[in-house]
Amino acid sequence: MRHEHLLRLAMACSVAAAVLVIDQVSKALAIAELTGLGRIPLLGDLLGLQLAYNPGAALSLGANRTWLITLVGVIFIVAACAALWRSRTMARVVGLALILGGALGNLVDRLFAPPSFGQGHVTDFLAYGELFIGNLADVALGIGVAIFVLAYLRERRRESAAPERVPAASDIPVSQNGES
Repeated sequence: MRHEHLLRLAMACSVAAAVLVIDQVSKALAIAELTGLGRIPLLGDLLGLQLAYNPGAALSLGANRTWLITLVGVIFIVAACAALWRSRTMARVVGLALILGGALGNLVDRLFAPPSFGQGHVTDFLAYGELFIGNLADVALGIGVAIFVLAYLRERRRESAAPERVPAASDIPVSQNGES
């Protein structure tokens, strides 16, 4: 059992690290190639490339509290690591690894991107219609949450559908005089 646990953790670290690297490389490419350009359509008005810097969380919420969002991000990453440590199914591990990698990708921006340490703006470049602009870390977060929730719901359904265990004869206590 210990070997399986370590294997799941190693896989989770690999997935999270891959998400982090892909996210940071894609952001560097976006900065290098999209600076000074407007929106570049990929799928008409549905999806395009547009460079933006987000001081807030999703949909620019909390833009004036970047330091607080950074702190919440650190706490969230610690919680995700703790949940990964306790995870027993591969689906939950994969979901949490994607979530962790995405959260780390955006945290790196908050820590090291301008304007200052801990108050950096997240680099976004995937424009979803007129709704919002995100990045690959956000994509990993969304997919990770979906996988995690589906795994949780599947496990709950299995638990509720499992037949109740009928006590075996050896489970029934026997009194000293042989009567039950």
